[in-house]
Amino acid sequence: MGTQLGDIIESEVISLTDLNNKSIAIDAFNTLYQFLAIIRQPDGTPLKDRSGRLTSHLSGLFYRNTNLIEHGIRLVYVFDGEPHELKSKEIERRRKKREDARAKWELALEEGRIEDARRAAQASSKLTDEIIQESKELLTAMGIPVIQAPSEGEALAAQMAKEGIVWASASQDFDSLLYDCPRMVRNLSITGRRRVARSRSYKTIHPELIELTTNLKRLGLTREQLVDIAILIGTDYNARIKGIGPKTALKLMKQYGSIEKIVVEKGIVLDFPYNEIRKIFLEPPTIEIDPIKWPEPQPDTIFDILCTQHDFGEERVNRATQRLLDAFDKSMYQSSLSEFF
Repeated sequence: MGTQLGDIIESEVISLTDLNNKSIAIDAFNTLYQFLAIIRQPDGTPLKDRSGRLTSHLSGLFYRNTNLIEHGIRLVYVFDGEPHELKSKEIERRRKKREDARAKWELALEEGRIEDARRAAQASSKLTDEIIQESKELLTAMGIPVIQAPSEGEALAAQMAKEGIVWASASQDFDSLLYDCPRMVRNLSITGRRRVARSRSYKTIHPELIELTTNLKRLGLTREQLVDIAILIGTDYNARIKGIGPKTALKLMKQYGSIEKIVVEKGIVLDFPYNEIRKIFLEPPTIEIDPIKWPEPQPDTIFDILCTQHDFGEERVNRATQRLLDAFDKSMYQSSLSEFF
């Protein structure tokens, strides 16, 4: 879910060209869920190989990342580790939501409501250990570094951006800002033409750049206060306080300055450990990360994973692999020149 800060956070529309020769740490779980949700048949059925195994995630990772690398973007995927115990309720809520969505999907298919089936199917996506492992193997074969976070992937991606290991992190969730990420990019993995729900028309989605310092100055907040706003409107670790949305929370924070004063002045009783939730965002676990190196792609391994194991079309995979190799040579060469001069 993430924290719904979109009503108060401003972003700048950019292009993929603006990210040329920049390194981006991608929230892997967030991106995989996007691929599993979007890459489906018109009736919502995900892509599968002849053995019935899901391949939507592999298709998204391979073709979308190849396109991004062709734009000179250096990618690093950061995978979630063990979730905090306070996230258990949210995990259970998501599990129930997936089960309900699957039931709606099956019913809509049975009744011939194709559009309703597709929409319900998108919410039924489940990330399994097999999907995660296959994704890591394909990314590695593509020359894209994979990093395992001790807990939340967004937190480690934010650490990497803050330390200058990467230029920015990429996620759809605004939680990256709460973890003190100086720059985050949204829509990186879904940029392009997308169909409008319940319509035959399409809209173009552009990447968006969000700068933390710029937004904090505009809002007149500290990061600690932004975290408090997030807690008021609900995070993965606590439910929202009834009657308080982002704009109301912002108004209250500017008036009173902290959760402690707000709850006293408004007579709000909190039934969750807000101080512990604060610490999750303000003091996340960190690890030491060496400078990132991008190894050369492994064409034979890519072919084995996609074509031999999962029945992808050989000709299309070979063409895309050649594009990947050409883009890798070009981007690495340009990077070497820029570093030399």
